[in-house]
Amino acid sequence: MALTDIIIDKIKAAGRISFRDFMDMCLYYPNQGYYTSDREKIGKEGDFYTSSTLSSSFGAAIARQIEEMWHFLGEKEFTIVEYGAGTGMLCHDILDQLKKNPLLYSHLRYCIIEKSSFMRKKEKEHLTEKVSWYDSIDGIPQEIDCVFSNELIDNLPVHQVIMEDQLMEVFVDYREGFREILQPATSELINYFNELQVDLPKGYRTEVNLEAVSWIKSIAERLKKGFVITIDYGDVSKALYKPHRDCGTVVCYYKHQVMDDPFFHIGEQDITAHINFSALMHWGAQAGLNTCGITSQASFLLSLGFRELIREANLQQGKDILQMAMEESFVSRTLLFDMGNRYKVLIQSKGLPEISLQGLQPDMR
Repeated sequence: MALTDIIIDKIKAAGRISFRDFMDMCLYYPNQGYYTSDREKIGKEGDFYTSSTLSSSFGAAIARQIEEMWHFLGEKEFTIVEYGAGTGMLCHDILDQLKKNPLLYSHLRYCIIEKSSFMRKKEKEHLTEKVSWYDSIDGIPQEIDCVFSNELIDNLPVHQVIMEDQLMEVFVDYREGFREILQPATSELINYFNELQVDLPKGYRTEVNLEAVSWIKSIAERLKKGFVITIDYGDVSKALYKPHRDCGTVVCYYKHQVMDDPFFHIGEQDITAHINFSALMHWGAQAGLNTCGITSQASFLLSLGFRELIREANLQQGKDILQMAMEESFVSRTLLFDMGNRYKVLIQSKGLPEISLQGLQPDMR
C-alpha cells in the first residue's frame, strides 16, 4: 500500500492528525517515509545538496574546530557523536583532516547515530575505520566529548500553529483530498512561546519544533563535559518571527526543486522547517549547557581558514591555476555567500569554563 493511502486510512479510522504527525509519517514511516526508503536523497541524483557534498574543505574546517576542542579537553581519549551522517562523506572528510594530528587520531572514537538502514549502508561505503553506529545516544557506552549535527534539526517533525483570537494548531484531515483543520493549541505549545517571550500577531503562522527541545535536553543529560556543535538553517527568535515569515517556513525539496505543498509527492520529497536557535539555547541552558556563541556558517568557515583549506585540497588534487580559481569561486558563492549566510553555527558546552573558540571569532572578510 502506498504511503499516501496509509495516511488516508489512518485519518479515516482515527480522525484528523496533527501536522506534526503527518510530517513524521511522510519522512519516517518504516520503509516508505522519505528518510527510511531506499532512494537517493542527497546529491545530483537526489533532491538537494548539503554543504558537505559541495566541498571536502567544509569537513576539514569543522575538524579544525574539533581539534581545538580536543585541546581544551586535555588531549585525552576523545569521542565524537554525529547525528544523521547522510552519505557519510562529511564524517570521511572530518576524519581525513584529523589524521593529520596522529595523537588525536589515536585517541579518537567516532560514533554515528543513524536510524535509517539505507543511510547506514551508504555511510559504511565511505567509512572503514574509527566509526561505529548506534540507534540512540543512550546506547553509546563511553563518555562523550563532542556532539555534532549538520542539517539535522530542520528535518524533525514540527507542529504548525496560527495565532487567531488564541493560538491554534494545524491538523490534517481528508475529505476528497487533504485539508487543514484548526483546533486550540495545547498548553505545551502555548508555553513554548511564553518561555521564549514571543508574542505572535494575529494571523501569524509558524512552527514549533518540540522534537528539537527534547533532542537538546537528551544531549545535555548525556554529556558530562564537552561541546555541542549544531549547524542548520534558521535563526534566533528575533529574526525568525519577522513579519515577512508570517506564512511559516515549511518548504519541500523534490528533485532539486523547491515545493510549497507538503501534500504532494508524499514520501518522495523532503519536508523541512527553519529551526529556532533561541529554543536550543534556552532549553539547553535549563539542562546545563552554556552557549559559547552563535555565528553564520560563512563566518565560522572563514575563521577556521576555509579558503586556505580549499587551496590545499586543490593542490593535492593537482589542479591548475584556472581550475583552482573556478573551484574557489564556486565554493565561495555556495558555502559562503548563499548557504553561508542562511545557515547558522551554534556551539554549546558543558562542564567547562568560558572558552574562546576559533570558529566563533570574527571572520577576516
